[in-house]
Amino acid sequence: MNTGVAPKWLAHFARTGARLWLSMALVLAWLNPARANPYLAKPGERAVTVRIATCAVSGGFAHLYTALDNNLFEKYGFKMEHVFIRGSGPSLAALAADEIQFLYCAADATLPSLAAGVEVKLVAAPLIKLPYVLVTRKEIHRMEDLKGKSLGVARPGDLSDRLSRAVVKKFNIADVTMRPIGGSQSERHQAMAANIVQGVLVTPPLDIRAKNDGFNILYHLIDLDIPFIYSSLHASSRSIREKPEMVQKMVAAFGEAINFVEKNPAKTKASISKAMRVKDEEALQVSYHVYTKDIVDRHMIVPAAAVADSVGLVRASGIQVKRKPEDLYDNSFVNNLEKSGFLKELWGNDLRATGR
Repeated sequence: MNTGVAPKWLAHFARTGARLWLSMALVLAWLNPARANPYLAKPGERAVTVRIATCAVSGGFAHLYTALDNNLFEKYGFKMEHVFIRGSGPSLAALAADEIQFLYCAADATLPSLAAGVEVKLVAAPLIKLPYVLVTRKEIHRMEDLKGKSLGVARPGDLSDRLSRAVVKKFNIADVTMRPIGGSQSERHQAMAANIVQGVLVTPPLDIRAKNDGFNILYHLIDLDIPFIYSSLHASSRSIREKPEMVQKMVAAFGEAINFVEKNPAKTKASISKAMRVKDEEALQVSYHVYTKDIVDRHMIVPAAAVADSVGLVRASGIQVKRKPEDLYDNSFVNNLEKSGFLKELWGNDLRATGR
């Protein structure tokens, strides 16, 4: 006789079946990360050859070095070619001419050219604070000791020159000469060793090398607390218009590189060691901590205020500004990483900007 009431065993079966289906759905979601990472290459998809350049040799490019050494880009459908082009100017010219498809370089070095009209944009900013350190000769123990001395810079008006002047201004030290040396940080370090200049700005791991050579670590520029955008991914305006999917996948690959580097310190230090030709464990550890803890932003958002400040400084220097600050970057690609669930998949509930 049908009383309209389901037997207890049937109700239990229904509850058990519902839990089973929920469990299966969760397992399938876990086994199918592409649901949260729509940027991975599809099965059978042909790899695209992409050339990416760095504008210097720096521990600040640790995320790129590590991603290249550990084949992270391949899963996003890229066959990578890494080239080195000394200086931001030639690097940007190559990018604008499509000789390279991406550039990884300090944004505060490239923004003057972007503001002056070069059709390139920042599309991701993994590192957003100052990693530079002022190292000086043995006889320079205090900032006041720099009076009447020289600091080595690459070129007048370049990033090393502007930052050196900012340090001198902060401590109100008179009669400090900015002496153009050119070359790399290592070459300027050698100029200090030869007493051609008495101090230079370097980034880790070269600060530890200087300390081991008997020089003094006088000041960490992160304590200046000024808006700054360091290692950033650049793409041409043309690529952003015509190949947005390529740009999006590259931004996603850099997002995964940040996660990979944080979880794999040994592999990261090995990549820094290879690129910088540094074996000292202290130097490698300091570099790892600075670039993965102190100044990294997991969201990779290009900070609008810092861009506007940089453009203001460019205008004040007498350079003709042809582009508005908001036209120099495009945060849509990094914003898509959060909207798609990609960042949640990488970091879980720990998606925060690190750094001090």
